[in-house]
Parts: sequence; structure tokens; C-alpha cells
Amino acid sequence: MMEKKKLVLIDGNSIAYRAFFALPLLNNDKGIHTNAVYGFAMMLMKILEDEKPTHILVAFDAGKTTFRHKTFSEYKGGRQKTPSELSEQFPFIQELLDSYGISRYQLENYEADDIIGTLSLLGEKEGFEVRVISGDKDLTQLASDKTRVGITRKGITDIEEYTPEHIKEKYGLTPDQIIDMKGLMGDPSDNIPGVPGVGEKTAIKLLKEFSTVENLLNSIESVSGNKLKEKLSEFKEQAIMSKELATITREAPVEVNLSELEYEGMIREKLIPLFKELGFNSLLDKLGDEPVELQKEDMEEIEFVIVNENDINAGMFTDDNYFYVEMLEDNYQTADIIGFSLVNETGHYFLPAEAALKSPVFKEWAEDESKTKTVYDAKRSEVSLRKRGIHLKGSTFDVFIAPYILNPSEGIEDIASITKRYGINLVDSDESFYGKGAKRRIPEEEKLAEHLVRKSLAMQELREKLEKELIENQQEELFRELEMPLSLILADMEYTGIKVDVERLKKQGQEINQRLKEIESRIFELAGESFNINSPKQLGLILFEKLNLPALKKTKTGYSTSADVLEKLAGDHEIIEQILEYRQLGKLQSTYIEGLLKVIDPASGKVHTRFNQALTQTGRLSSTDPNLQNIPIRLEEGKKIRQAFVPSEEGWLIFAADYSQIELRVLAHIANDDKLIQAFKEDLDIHTKTAMEVFHVAADEVTSNMRRHAKAVNFGIVYGISDFGLSQSLNITRKEAGRFIERYLQSYPGVQEYMDDIVKLAKQKGYVTTLMQRRRYIPEITSRNFNLRSFAERTAMNTPIQGSAADIIKKAMIDMADKLAEQGLKSRLLLQVHDELIFEAPEDEIEILKKIVPEVMENAIELKVPLKVDYSYGPTWFDAK
Repeated sequence: MMEKKKLVLIDGNSIAYRAFFALPLLNNDKGIHTNAVYGFAMMLMKILEDEKPTHILVAFDAGKTTFRHKTFSEYKGGRQKTPSELSEQFPFIQELLDSYGISRYQLENYEADDIIGTLSLLGEKEGFEVRVISGDKDLTQLASDKTRVGITRKGITDIEEYTPEHIKEKYGLTPDQIIDMKGLMGDPSDNIPGVPGVGEKTAIKLLKEFSTVENLLNSIESVSGNKLKEKLSEFKEQAIMSKELATITREAPVEVNLSELEYEGMIREKLIPLFKELGFNSLLDKLGDEPVELQKEDMEEIEFVIVNENDINAGMFTDDNYFYVEMLEDNYQTADIIGFSLVNETGHYFLPAEAALKSPVFKEWAEDESKTKTVYDAKRSEVSLRKRGIHLKGSTFDVFIAPYILNPSEGIEDIASITKRYGINLVDSDESFYGKGAKRRIPEEEKLAEHLVRKSLAMQELREKLEKELIENQQEELFRELEMPLSLILADMEYTGIKVDVERLKKQGQEINQRLKEIESRIFELAGESFNINSPKQLGLILFEKLNLPALKKTKTGYSTSADVLEKLAGDHEIIEQILEYRQLGKLQSTYIEGLLKVIDPASGKVHTRFNQALTQTGRLSSTDPNLQNIPIRLEEGKKIRQAFVPSEEGWLIFAADYSQIELRVLAHIANDDKLIQAFKEDLDIHTKTAMEVFHVAADEVTSNMRRHAKAVNFGIVYGISDFGLSQSLNITRKEAGRFIERYLQSYPGVQEYMDDIVKLAKQKGYVTTLMQRRRYIPEITSRNFNLRSFAERTAMNTPIQGSAADIIKKAMIDMADKLAEQGLKSRLLLQVHDELIFEAPEDEIEILKKIVPEVMENAIELKVPLKVDYSYGPTWFDAK
């Protein structure tokens, strides 16, 4: 028996619009809006699951002008311009379809409706069951015994089914008469005029009596009601034209054969990375646990030896080794080591963790700097071994850091994710090998041994390719002189940790709890009743119904009470300020007080954060478990949390040093702007100087407000700020902000020239670089989509500045480590927080640090302007401010 063929045709533009307006605005971590893509993906999942199509196509409009404009130039006139937040999502929707393996098509001079109309008729003729999905009721005219039309209602996945029977029941008409109904009543959304004064009820009544527009217009005298007769007579031609406009053509010159639309299933290796990039974690879960697997039959067989404790001998180890440490948990500070693999000229070895860690021969080799090791994540490898009494040395090449430098936009999940980039089919992904979530398990030793040895062999194959590419990109120095030594310094910092005064932290928690109770009482007093402040639904009812504050935004579940909404209402009622403070303190309590208490090592009384060295696209470090870089210090209570960070030894102090306005200094250097360079050379207050330039006033005439505006634009320029962004931060009109930016760029012409030149360069090369040759690829810079291209242009402008600042502080960390060792000091580097370095030091070394820290940091790199470092010290991190 032949399989029933089912053709699904989707109106792409309509579904994208419906998804965009049905769902709240969502952003991924790159700032790209994603709600339309998310809604579209939900719809696809539902359609594929419910319909199980054998053939599928998504049709899109090709442009603003169609053949209908020849009939009526004002067709679809008056439609609002597509919101930029939606238009930037269409490339991702197209990528989504490609990842699902779904065909997409558009045709010049025709609408998506016409493509669907033509293919649905073709499908009917070729014996397909046809299913049409749209948000536009125009397509109900296509319904037949062989074609079902689904129209989305509320939300995105709720669909109303239109069959000839349903249309008869709903309107008392046939599908063909839907066109006549539109001809009479018109359609404001498409600017189809129809007959003025004729609505849906009148149109249906007339069609039940006269059947078609043509019959009606030939029988106007038989119509009851003089006014209606007059309208039909006066707008006779308009009615005919309107019907013509509303008719979906079923003879469009579509160059698609139905056989080309066969659906073979999603392409998981494309879809999973796309969902990860867009941040669709819930949709990733819906894809199920089945991992993307390499074709194992294509993998070459390998030989390996499982080495037990008594068999570990010096002959296994050589001067050049590919060494891998396996842990299953992300947090290597606490994870168990489950095994090691070693590949060198003597053989391929798997060393069970317990056997290796007990072996003095293994320890001696690991700690011998002359025995060089190629590793995967040197920092991770070193910290995990040091916690077990082995100080790994001799890590000379890192196959985790090298690919990050070569392309920071490519996520690194495991070794397999890197080998895939280079076409090496040697090792399975960890997700495929170990399983995911509840299904995760460590297999028998023989299989585990093979998997780990394959990782070391993959590292061996990767190294040559990575080294070659680093040289070609002129990034070998960045890798060898900056990132490799930095990884070992970061390992020291992570292993050392930073001491926390637990009692002080608990006391701060009690104080915040007390403050939260006071604010809660005040909120209830202002509201006139008690309610759950953390419930957006209950809070929305209090604010927008009981207190009648203006509701600025609605969600599917009620009123939006997001931070941006509340901040706009801040001056309208005292309760808003109280709620905002309540939320800030609540986050401080849960994330930083309770969060820190959970991760303090009970043995040392320290927290051991992990620095993410291969995460950001600018090269900046971030930290996790706990995140010590984002403690909110604008709130006094947030600042006080730093009081709990103390030296680990009696008689020691915390010493902090930070770069002053490093990004603006880098901008002055890169832009080579004479006025900016001179201002920094003369050590002027740069914000006052900018205010003088922009407002054309003397220094003593600069008001605090002028300086505030100048400061906002100074730092805004670094981040590629727009007139809209500046208007939001300064609470001024977009026009005023635009004028301000214009005056700024007139004052600093070098900055304007830099911006123009860097965008041109990015378009030519596809990437931008920092002063130390760190690259960031920006493929969207040539996008036809205005919003994507604008975002890319801003990225091109700010990456060399932010990235160079990141490189400079990394260089300073390396130089400081060398200096501390050279002078035999006990002082230790504990943290890097943005542009600041935090040390702990014996009190008698503070005078030395006051001299050498600024000296080293200020000379990390030579710029056209001086670098400036401020320092402070005290008994806690809070006091070192």
C-alpha cells in the first residue's frame, strides 16, 4: 500500500508577524531579538508533530510590489513599516527552516498567498492531502475536500480549522464566496476598498441571495434598500476590482516541483547549535535526548593500552606528550577526575584516575617542566591536579584556547566540537558518548579508555592545524605570549581563592532581611493591602487596576511589571521606588549573600571562582561559581558585601589597583585624535574637556549636568551608542541626543574617521582586530538587513576598543606575576574584575606594591597617551576602594 502523501504549505510572513506580536520581546545574549523566531520554531514543532508531512514548503513575500499594484497602486498602502525588532529576525527564521530541512521559496511580483494557492492546486491534482497554515483568513478561500486551511488564533499554536463545512457553518458561504465577501466588504489590512458601508453581515446576506459579486451587480434593482442600491451602483467597478485584488492566483509561475519539497527530517547538527545560539533552552529539551552522533563506521580503529598502577613506568613518558584529564562536571574545582589519556611516540595509554594519582612516577612526570604537554584547557587541568597534590607543569600548547583565539564566536563544548570544524572524524561528542541529563552514565572501562585516547589523538591531529592557522592569522604571539601564560596565572588565582568572613556575610544577610521586611511593610501600606510582591500577576493588579497607574506593556498572562516598565513609572507613585529597591535587595540576598555562603569551601573558608578565559568575543574574562565580577556596587548594601572579602593571613591587607578610563585612552590611541590625545597627556578631566568642546564653554562654565551628558557620550561612543540609546540613558529626546553625538564627532574628528574606517575595514575583511591581533568575525556587517548590519557596525567600532583594553589588563597580569616572583614577594594576585586587579599582601609589602603595581600596569603597553592607574588598600576589599 502506497504511503499517503501530505503537502504542508506555510505562510511565512504571516506566521512570523503573528509570532512577533503574540510573544513578548525576547533577546539572546548578543542582544538580537528572538521572539518571532521562537514562536515560528514552536509552530514548526507543532506542525511537524501533528501533521507528519511527507512534503513541506514555507512561502515568503518577495517584496513590497506585486502584480496587484498594477490594478490598484494603493494596494496594501498605509501599512506600517515592519518593526526593526522583527525585520532583524527574518534571517534567523530562514536559518531555522534550513536547519529543519524545510524548503522555502519566494517569487518576484507575487505574494506568499499566490505561491501557496498555486502549489495547493498542484498538490490536489497530484493526489496529495494538502494542509495550509497561515494567520491570514484570505487563505480560507483555498479550502476544499482535499485542502484544509488552518488559521492561527490567540498566541501562535492555537489553530482554527477551515474546511468547506466549517466555512458553511460559520458564514453560510462556500470557500469561493470568501473572495466575493472580501470584494464587497473590503479588507483594511490590505487596503482593499470594497463597497463603503458594506460590512461582513451585509456582504454575507447579499451573497446568500445573489451568490457572486457579478450576479449581485447585474441585479442591483432587486436589492432591498435604496441607500445600499446607490452604494452598489456608485462603487460597482470598485467592487469588481476589490474581488480581483482578494483573489489568490493559482497560476503563479512557480518554479518548484512538488518532488523537491520532500521532507527528510531536521538536520540536528545544524538545529542544536542554532537553538543554543538563540538561547532556546526549552526548545532544546523538546528535541529529546537523542544526541548528534558522528558516523562511527567512518571512524578509524585505534589501539590503546589500559595502564594499571603497578604498570605505570618512566618509559611511558617522553619529552612531547598529548595529555588529557577527564571530568564530567563543568566545575572542575569540585568534580571527580575519572581518567587520563596519554599519547606520545611510545604508545596510546589510558590511565585510570586512582591508579595515576597514587603513582609517584606519574607525579614526577606531571611536575617535570621539561616534559612538554599539549593539553585541553590548561587551567582546568592544572587546578584539578593541584587539588590532588600534583602541580602540573610543562603545558605548552592548549587545544582549547587556540581555537577560541582563532574564532571566539564558535562555541567550544568539547574536543569533538573543535575536530568537527576541521573535518577530523576521530572522536565522538561527550553528549553522544556519556548521554545527557538523567541518561548520563560512565560506560565500562574499555569504552571509556577508547573515548579518552581518541581525545588525545584528536589533540595530536588538531595541534598542527591550529598552529598553522595561528601563524597565518599573525596570532601566534597573542596565543604564546598572552593567553598561554595567562591560563597558568588564572590557575594560580583559582587555586588560591579568596577568603570570606562568613559571620560578617551572615550578618549582612540579616540586615538585608530586616530592610526587606521594612520595605515590604511600606509597600503594603501604600497599596492598602498585603499581596505577593514577587508575583507579577498580583503586582500588576495592584499597580494598574487598584492604583490606576498607566499600563505601558501587557504580556500573555497580564500586565508587564518588568524593570524597564517600572523605571518609566518611577516618578508616578512612591510605591514604584519601593518595589524597585525591594527587587534589588532581594536579588542581592539570594544571589550574593545566600549564593556566596553556598560556595565557600568549608576547609579553607575561601571561595574559588572560575575565570572563563574562552567565552567572550572581546577577550574579556568573566567568572562563575561564584561570579565575583558582577557584585552590584551601586547599592550601598551591594558595596558592603565586599566587606566580607578579607586577606587569608593575619597582618595582611587587600590591595586594589584599577586602570582609569582605559577604554577612552585606547580610543584616543586607535582614533589618533589630537584633542583626545592632548587631553590625556595634560591629565585633564576628560568629561569636563568633552563638555567644553561640545557646549563651547570654558572649564569654569561646565555645569554638573553638562559633564554628566559628556560622560554618557564619552563612554557611549566606546560601546557604539545610538541616538536612541543615548536618549534613553540621559532621558532626553532622540533628536537632542542625535545633535549631541553630532557635536561630539565634530569636536573629535579623529573618532569619526576611526568609526568610518573600521566599518569599511570590517566589510572588506569580515573581521576587526585589537592592538594585540585578537580577532572578532562580524559576518552580519554585509547583511542586507538594516538592523543586523547596524548592530554589526556598532560591534566593529567597539570591539577593537574593548578587546584592546582586555588584552592590556591580561598583559599587566602576566607582567605583575613576573614582577612579584622576581622580587620574591609574598603578595598574591587574587582577582581580576573588569579593569581592576585585587591582591592580598603582607602589611610590610604595601609600600613596595604602591610603587611597582602602577609602574607595571602603566607600562603593560605603549600607547600615544599615558595609561593611568589608581590604587587603594585596606583590611577588606570594601576598604580598598
